[in-house]
Amino acid sequence: MSKKNNLLVAASGTGGHIFPALAVSKELEDEWNIHWLGVHQRLDANLIPQKYNLRTLNIKTPRKNFFLFYQYVEILMSTFRIIGILKEKKINLVFTTGGYISAPTILASKILKIPVIIHESNLIPGMVTKYFGFLCNYVLLGFKKTNSYLKNCKTIVTGTPLREQFYKSNLLPDWVPKGEGPLLIVMGGSQGAKAINQILYESLGFLIKKKFRIVHIIGEFNKKSFHVKISKNYVQKKFTNEIAALIQNCDLVISRSGAVTINELIETEKPSILIPYPDSKNNHQEKNASILAENGGSILINQNKISKKVFEETLERIFKIKYKNGKNRYEILDLMKKNMENKNKFKSQIEIKKLINYFLKEF
Repeated sequence: MSKKNNLLVAASGTGGHIFPALAVSKELEDEWNIHWLGVHQRLDANLIPQKYNLRTLNIKTPRKNFFLFYQYVEILMSTFRIIGILKEKKINLVFTTGGYISAPTILASKILKIPVIIHESNLIPGMVTKYFGFLCNYVLLGFKKTNSYLKNCKTIVTGTPLREQFYKSNLLPDWVPKGEGPLLIVMGGSQGAKAINQILYESLGFLIKKKFRIVHIIGEFNKKSFHVKISKNYVQKKFTNEIAALIQNCDLVISRSGAVTINELIETEKPSILIPYPDSKNNHQEKNASILAENGGSILINQNKISKKVFEETLERIFKIKYKNGKNRYEILDLMKKNMENKNKFKSQIEIKKLINYFLKEF
């Protein structure tokens, strides 16, 4: 079969939208010509490979103010520009992962009668999936419970695809602090998290005294520069491509609770402290975190309730040593690890690839 099928991937903004779409795209390269539609001045330009022919639109994220309605209208008006792109590239199928680029892309696809598939990674569906999902040929779900929010959609539970590195064993990077102390990975998602960064800095003296080893990923867009005490047990980075190796080999992850992070923790069976972003739409990060907290694999701490005291007491409780079977063990940490073993895993890329390839056309 000649490679004449053209796929438009519409994914932009945060790693939560981009990384699953990248994972799927990599699986489809042999069968499809891939074109990528993103948003100007977001993460897209840094993350999307040149071979995917990135095209960006100047769409602004809506802000809560008097002009909010007009901002949404402006986004929907970009439908006409996307129609032009779909025609120009002779697109046969559209795959999108939500976000503001998705709504006009879905509308443009339906006007041209082009099949469209959307993937929803959050437990609580985002605005686009909620209001435009019924227009899609399929809505793919990261979590089974999401079905209850999408009564009028053709849903398939596929799980959320992760970056390839998460499906193989990786060695710990050589720049990670060496030693016997527990290794903590502290991160706030692709854009960082000010509140998590702040609580980490406030407790850094305590952590170093307790001989924790810490890898702290502050995020590309962390604007505040912090001056911290230099320690061989603390490494700070804005961003790293070795996140799978870090999570696979650490003892505990401290993070926001975006859907991709939740699925990375499920895949690696790693216990965590999750601090949901309080302003996430529909409070979806707290709902995501509850999936692991209810199973005992994670401790959920609301941002408005966290403090230096709460944070440090939580870590002391998790890493309290108990003598058992002739060995010193972290009893609570071991229990959290065991609880993470019970979570269901999906071969998401394979399932989504099969579904997308159903739309391949013979020329």
